[in-house]
Amino acid sequence: MSDFLRNMIRFAVFILVQVYILNRIPHLHRFIAPYIYYLFILWLPFSVSRQWLLVIGFFTGLTLDYFTVTPGLHAAACLLIAYVRPIMITLLTPKDSTEFNYREPSPKSMQWTPYIVYVVVLTLLHHTYMVFLEWLSVGHFLDFIIKVIATTGISLLLILAVELLFPRKLKFRTNTA
Repeated sequence: MSDFLRNMIRFAVFILVQVYILNRIPHLHRFIAPYIYYLFILWLPFSVSRQWLLVIGFFTGLTLDYFTVTPGLHAAACLLIAYVRPIMITLLTPKDSTEFNYREPSPKSMQWTPYIVYVVVLTLLHHTYMVFLEWLSVGHFLDFIIKVIATTGISLLLILAVELLFPRKLKFRTNTA
């Protein structure tokens, strides 16, 4: 299966799971909102340029905004993580290209610790920015902090569950020189 087709299927699955399953779960608490759709951006191949990451991030967020009727909220948060993603990958991947030859981020390609740092930082950025944009119209700072922590925690649990339950078969890059 080509990378493009695999990523289109991932996009559709993540958006559909977010819209038709996670958004319809009765709220456990007013602070807990599980999000997993942005994992699509985190799983994109290393070779995607920053410009395409921004376009894909905007389109991903805009698609979810369409379904949730939140104009620009998810698009802004996805743009932020699409912009920061290459920086995180540069910081967390080995500099020696001979020992690093996978195509996309995963626990197997980056090792567990750098991958968890990658996911935690980008999840925290995504949720902090998104909750901040919501908070601007609502108000209480303590509510903002609690919602960021609770939403990030539940989303990280979902991401780790997805990683453990559905391991990805990774391909190697063919030209590592």
